[in-house]
Amino acid sequence: MFEELDTVVLARDIEKYGLKKGDIGAVVNIYKNNKAMEVEFVNAQGKTVALLTLTTDDIRSIKRDEILHVRGFNAA
Repeated sequence: MFEELDTVVLARDIEKYGLKKGDIGAVVNIYKNNKAMEVEFVNAQGKTVALLTLTTDDIRSIKRDEILHVRGFNAA
């Protein structure tokens, strides 16, 4: 379903890291079972704000008819 370097969308808020549903991340590693992966979230300057192990329930692919959006960010 997902491959390394795919751009993905967060499917739920993760308050501990200040992440919101709809935030964009990049898959940086996929575990052998393909059910969990490392996803990196960066700010507008390209600095990592979170590198998390997430499941396929936590992320989704970007849809063709979606547009990217910018929001303010304060780390929790």
